[in-house]
Amino acid sequence: MNEKLKLGILYGGRSGEHEVSLMSARSVLSVINRDKFDITEIGITRQGQWFVGENLWTMLKNENYENLSHVILHPTPENPAIYTIKDGKLHPYVTLDVVFPIMHGTYSEDGTLQGLLELADIAYVGAGVLGSSVCMDKGLFKAVMISNNIPTLPFTVFNRKEILENPEKCLKAAEAIAAYPLFTKPANLGSSVGISKCSGPSDLLEGLMQAALFDRRIVVEKGVQNAREIEVSILGNENPSASIPGEVIPKDVFYTYSEKYINDTADLVIPAGLTEKRVREIQALAIQAYKATDCAGLARVDFLIDRKSDALYLNEINTIPGFTKISMYPKLWEASGLSYTDLIEELINLALARKNQRDDTEREFRF
Repeated sequence: MNEKLKLGILYGGRSGEHEVSLMSARSVLSVINRDKFDITEIGITRQGQWFVGENLWTMLKNENYENLSHVILHPTPENPAIYTIKDGKLHPYVTLDVVFPIMHGTYSEDGTLQGLLELADIAYVGAGVLGSSVCMDKGLFKAVMISNNIPTLPFTVFNRKEILENPEKCLKAAEAIAAYPLFTKPANLGSSVGISKCSGPSDLLEGLMQAALFDRRIVVEKGVQNAREIEVSILGNENPSASIPGEVIPKDVFYTYSEKYINDTADLVIPAGLTEKRVREIQALAIQAYKATDCAGLARVDFLIDRKSDALYLNEINTIPGFTKISMYPKLWEASGLSYTDLIEELINLALARKNQRDDTEREFRF
């Protein structure tokens, strides 16, 4: 009998998407094949503390850490492991073969966590430092799309300090992008947290301030009236595959946090009602963007279609998309013939393959 892979599942995190991470993790933990994986759950609080222990998910949800053990990941390739901290000393807790970070937003999806795992020389699911950081920052991501001739909406980026010191100047610069509606977004966050649809100057000012609460970089982009929201899931490393596209039909003014994770009122149409030609175009652009940003493992690529002009725009790439029971990423793969459980196993296999590639890299150069 083969020895089980030692799999660490990370969830929670110091991010505005902490709750989303908990929901995603609960779904994954409920279906993962425990005959194949020896699972260690690692919960990260809103303040950034790492914990292990019994009933971890519930304890983290309730923010009750009394009976949990504080741990750290020691980032040395010679002996990467999770250590507990007792009496000011480190004590080995568990070694890991691979880590599945089911975490969204800052300090998790933006390359910071990936950098720690690279230092520790541990295999992990998803994009590396570069892909994670580029896709996380909506302003930088759009610049990369433009450089690769991938259609994206007009935009501009502000710094929080600019907005606080000279809001009127920022308003004028934002209004120069396009006519209303305009969208304001934290550059480095997801799940629609901090996003506002602005129909006039007062909305725009309020939206800028709201986005600035969640990030020091704020994106303002042209809105598309009555847009179709199309999403496609990508799976793979060097030769990724695209799922069939799905369509989100929100009941709110756009696909908000509440609709994604609380009310479940949006309709998810799978497959999306698109021509075969448009499906192929979306899949090809999604894979092109995935490769251009050096993604790996998985991503969900989101598009907008202008109903009036039929113009197609690539909106964003989510390198750690939601994994809840109502999330589009696993739903699209299920509709494409890959079950939720098999999808998780394939992601772990891709993480190990990516690690093997890293191991082939020469780390020394001497004269």
